[in-house]
Amino acid sequence: MSHFSSTRVSSFNECFLNENEQDPNAVLMELDKGLRSAKQGIQCESIVRFPRLFEKYPFPILINSSFIKLAEFFVSGSNLLRFWVLRVCQQSENHLDKILNIDNFVRRIFMVMHSNDPVARALLLRTLGAVSRVIPEKQQVHHAIRRALDSHDTVEVEAAIYASSCFAAQSSSFAISMCAKISDMIESLQVPVPMKLLLIPVLRHMHHDANTAALVNKLCMDLLPKYPAQSFVVAIIDTLTQLSSRTLVGVPGQLEVLLDFMQDLRTPVRIQVLRSFNELAGKKSVHAWPKPALEALISKFETCINSHEQFLFLSILVKLSECPLTCQQLLREHRVALLRLCIQSMSKLDDYTTATQAMAVLSVLAAFGTEQESQVDDILHTVSLHIEGLLLCTARRADCLRHLRRVLAYGIRISQANAEFGATFIEIVSNTLGDNVVYPQANAELICEALVRLCEHFQLRKYAFTTFEGLEEGDDKAMDTDEPSQTKVNPMLARMPIILHKLNKLIDSEDAEKHLRTIEILSVLVFQTTMGCYLPLKVVQCFEKCLDKLNCWTLYKIARSASRYGHHYVAAHIYTSISEIVINDQMHYFLVTLSQISQAECILNYGLDYAHMRDNYAPTAAPEPLIPLMKRLEAACNLYQMARVSLRACSSIQYAISFPQEYLKIRAQFLQTLHLAVTVKNAQVIVPPPAIAGSLAQNSRDYLQKFGHVTNQLRKLVKSLKACEETHARLYKSSFDADNVTLEFLEVAEFQCGLLAHIIESICYATPPESPVFLTTGEHPETRFFAASCRRMELMHKNLPEELPNAKTISNRHLDVIVAQIEIITKTPLCLPRYFFQILQSTQIKLSVSPQPRSATEPVNVQSGSNLVIKVEGVLQQAGSKQVKHFRRVESVQLSLTSQLVTPPPRSGSELQKTGTSDTVTLNQIVKPQRDFLSGSFLLPISSGGHFQVTLETFVVDEHGTIWCTGPKSSMMVRVLEDPSKPTAPTPSTSQAVGQARRF
Repeated sequence: MSHFSSTRVSSFNECFLNENEQDPNAVLMELDKGLRSAKQGIQCESIVRFPRLFEKYPFPILINSSFIKLAEFFVSGSNLLRFWVLRVCQQSENHLDKILNIDNFVRRIFMVMHSNDPVARALLLRTLGAVSRVIPEKQQVHHAIRRALDSHDTVEVEAAIYASSCFAAQSSSFAISMCAKISDMIESLQVPVPMKLLLIPVLRHMHHDANTAALVNKLCMDLLPKYPAQSFVVAIIDTLTQLSSRTLVGVPGQLEVLLDFMQDLRTPVRIQVLRSFNELAGKKSVHAWPKPALEALISKFETCINSHEQFLFLSILVKLSECPLTCQQLLREHRVALLRLCIQSMSKLDDYTTATQAMAVLSVLAAFGTEQESQVDDILHTVSLHIEGLLLCTARRADCLRHLRRVLAYGIRISQANAEFGATFIEIVSNTLGDNVVYPQANAELICEALVRLCEHFQLRKYAFTTFEGLEEGDDKAMDTDEPSQTKVNPMLARMPIILHKLNKLIDSEDAEKHLRTIEILSVLVFQTTMGCYLPLKVVQCFEKCLDKLNCWTLYKIARSASRYGHHYVAAHIYTSISEIVINDQMHYFLVTLSQISQAECILNYGLDYAHMRDNYAPTAAPEPLIPLMKRLEAACNLYQMARVSLRACSSIQYAISFPQEYLKIRAQFLQTLHLAVTVKNAQVIVPPPAIAGSLAQNSRDYLQKFGHVTNQLRKLVKSLKACEETHARLYKSSFDADNVTLEFLEVAEFQCGLLAHIIESICYATPPESPVFLTTGEHPETRFFAASCRRMELMHKNLPEELPNAKTISNRHLDVIVAQIEIITKTPLCLPRYFFQILQSTQIKLSVSPQPRSATEPVNVQSGSNLVIKVEGVLQQAGSKQVKHFRRVESVQLSLTSQLVTPPPRSGSELQKTGTSDTVTLNQIVKPQRDFLSGSFLLPISSGGHFQVTLETFVVDEHGTIWCTGPKSSMMVRVLEDPSKPTAPTPSTSQAVGQARRF
């Protein structure tokens, strides 16, 4: 039975039978049919399918009835069935608190405690331990576990020890009461040694009370000299470490114990000591380390005689370096010793594990010292000497992929803190691509990904808002000089020939299909490095070569990367080519949509039609625009409208492409607004102010009305831009599942609309409001590039002459500034957000609202004068990619119920005068999902008869308290029946209806 506790995680709850989307009651009936089968195999198969049922339909009623049914089979079934019920309880820990009648469940399975079979009793004890989280203070269970510890059957005692560990972790009263019992069993001579080794780990949970923790600590310290065997020493040290890390009071004493055992001659003991040091070096307990402990620990490095011990020792130093307090102490007092031992470890190039761990220590110290402006030149020099050798040695061996990843990761970490080291590191890493050495495929991909990460960092530096090299705007250290600020350059641009040579070589190779992932990453690297630049002809020809060599899926991913980094000519060329060879209608129309978007952006960026650029592509520099600004905006608007039509053709009920549709609508609206602004500029020349403009301005007390038509047109333009700003904000609020890059992009786009509206307001209003606040500067290259264009617009706005509110003018100079702002907007390449192409996480809420009408056309009938009880139940389903963590999680759900009177009842005139209350009721409730299930209820007051439209809307609240408008919406009609005891309003006669006078 001892092996049962080690099988908590398994994949037995897979879908064995055909479990399509169907009613949960039907699935439960199918499982119940299998449970009542005469064959034990079918019964076991039905039992193991319950966790799958709970994950798919996590409703409390279903879970409660299922566990009650399982309890019946636990009592009446065989030990094999009991074992599978135990596994169901262990696999369904997230749903145990949804058992509505937990006492009934425990009472039923507890009947097995009176069985004469010790294996059945052991299975019961393990089942009780599995559900200990929902019954932590059940005294009857506590007593049964305590009594089972005195059993003469080994299987039952081992199960009782397992249950004791589970309950001690949940219940402080149980832990305190069992402390003496377990200590007596450990010290007893009648308890066998294997049993004592199982009892010792239970003591790690005795941390609920300070006195109990001190008692357990003393007991373990007394056991160390009494039981010097290796297995006992390892178990006791591990238990003491776990106990000290939870109480924090015993950390200094435990460190002294560990330092004493570092000199033990037994290797397993020393390894356990190093693992205990690693546990105590965590974020929670590292602050309790005394200063002498660090020096004593570093001096013990010589006692590590093999590579595994040295790796564990260096892992401790890495964890200590992650804490700012201990890292500062290591840099000040122990720098020489750390450098010595790290150089000693990195000199053994045959042991890459220890060498990369030593590099990790130095990298963390160097990064921290650079951020704190400390002198770490000696550490950087040591890293520079050894990192290239480690990189070359690990890059050529397929079994060193994990070590290569660590070397590149820590090199990137130092590069982010020290730009000079970063430029050197880019040169080192990119030189590996230029070698003729054939690297393993995974290693080559990892090197390319590291270059992309380095390029991303330097692109962020390039587009940062700065006034002097390396200093952010507003920094006190930036000197005020007349010299222009130095432009930042990405050092990856200098390595572009090597990257292009490698990319061409892979495309031309015979086994190009084996290197598709590397080709994709190198393409992203080229696009990211040249973001905001005009692509030379050689680069374009390299990607044109891909059309004949690569498959459509790889080509689509390359074009998608081009769209994300603003290279729309390459994107349009690839989209147009592959849209003609796909066989699926939805894919065809989606690619046509992307091609039309890219062609529209080509016109905006370069002032040339896509077909003209394809036939006459400029070799090096961007050509002069041939199409005037107004024609560019008009052509782009037409292409965006065509793209919206094509996108509707590729959407369906199963694949509702909501975000791209909304974004294309907003983009087309914004471009039409810019077109209106250019129209206003052109109309100023042909529509002068009328002769009566001065008197009109005096009568309206609006000084700027004397400039005539242009003032009103500019104010209409402000309203249109603010409408665009509001639509961007609404799209942001509805994009709960969007990645961080997309949300930043929407924030910057919203700010751009608000900024342009504010600039125009400052021209056409005497006293404009405050300028919008820039909430984000961009944490990703494409969003920071977008934000840099907004900063250019702000700087251009400062060139307008300062005028008094009563002396403002609207001249050609003001409108020229507006047109110049539009030129900045159109010539800045649009980096399409990632959420336009990829959905990396999906959050759905399925609601069940009761009462429900009999049919969709019938209303719900409610008696007059009564309240309507509306119960809401829902299931929260949040799925994401395995490679990417969830961007944000659902903390709670806000339910908003709105009742609006649609058809009022017939009322008399006196009743209409008395009725002054509103017929619209709004109720809000915030519910927190219990695991993945939520429920709420409303008591809706019904004031009068008639038909009401009741709408339930769901809002998601994330862990930061932000409300997202992404939940489902449900509505139903409610008809309130009139009270027959009340007199109804008289029906007007026909003559009165037509207005005839009645004669008396």
